[in-house]
Amino acid sequence: MKYLPFYTVLGVPEEKVFTNFIGNLKTSIKVWDYFVNWDKVNKNVEQVKIELNILNSLIGSTDIKKDFIHLVMKYPEVIKTLPVLLAVRDNKLEVIRDYKKGDLDYFIFDFKFKSSMSQNDAEKYFTFISESGLIDLFLDKKIKNFVDYVYGVEVGLDSNGRKNRGGSLMEEIVEVLVLKSIDNNSNLDFISQATPKKIKYKWSYQVKFDKSARSYDFAVFNKSTEKLFLMETNFYNGGGSKLKSVCGEFKTLHNELSSQGVEMIWITDGKGWLTTQRPLEETFNNNNYVLNLYLLKKGILDEIFNQ
Repeated sequence: MKYLPFYTVLGVPEEKVFTNFIGNLKTSIKVWDYFVNWDKVNKNVEQVKIELNILNSLIGSTDIKKDFIHLVMKYPEVIKTLPVLLAVRDNKLEVIRDYKKGDLDYFIFDFKFKSSMSQNDAEKYFTFISESGLIDLFLDKKIKNFVDYVYGVEVGLDSNGRKNRGGSLMEEIVEVLVLKSIDNNSNLDFISQATPKKIKYKWSYQVKFDKSARSYDFAVFNKSTEKLFLMETNFYNGGGSKLKSVCGEFKTLHNELSSQGVEMIWITDGKGWLTTQRPLEETFNNNNYVLNLYLLKKGILDEIFNQ
């Protein structure tokens, strides 16, 4: 039964299966949502929009210290915007006073909502905008509107999440293709983020593994054949020594699950594998199912799930 779906779907001889696999690795899995999560950006800006508009009144101030202190005492809620202006998410900051003079004690700033503000506290927050350089945004008229400015900040902060989005994109893409196969067969059932506990609860199927809390990306159960398929996904743009250990991990995982009669499906892609072909080929030849997105697009999951 090993590799039967490859022959069926691709129509290539056994000795060409891995070559075909390598030749169809993708260079990218970027989708439109990868670049900026605009819903998140808009939501974050909306949460501080009123306070930012209040701060706008300070732009171009000729007596910024006096005006800032007066403003935050009257509208203490505006201080929650100050970390955002520095592209910082934290609402509490500890800043070393002056390491150049050997002073390693902290200024401690709390930016959580306050209903009132004392003169001393207001002066403390003025120290924050002064020492952090934020004061220049008010004095030099480098910006015209803090709301527009924070939109830019939020887009920049969101771009830092691209690495995490890249990791989850492969999972999202595979899930769409898996669900297409599920829709084509009423005997198939599906859960995502499948732990052994969830699997046992849903299908009364006991999966034993030395890491009992392990979560598999997807689990598919054929109610007709009572066959369980556990699926893991990943995508690698770059190579490196890590990929060799990844191959070893999925080889061991396959052997452990196979001994229990569970089918392990590893779906991986990316040109990073071009630098680590030998370890990948060893796992490819050991495991029943090492797939890429090209094979999924060809409908190989229908072949596998229906065996």
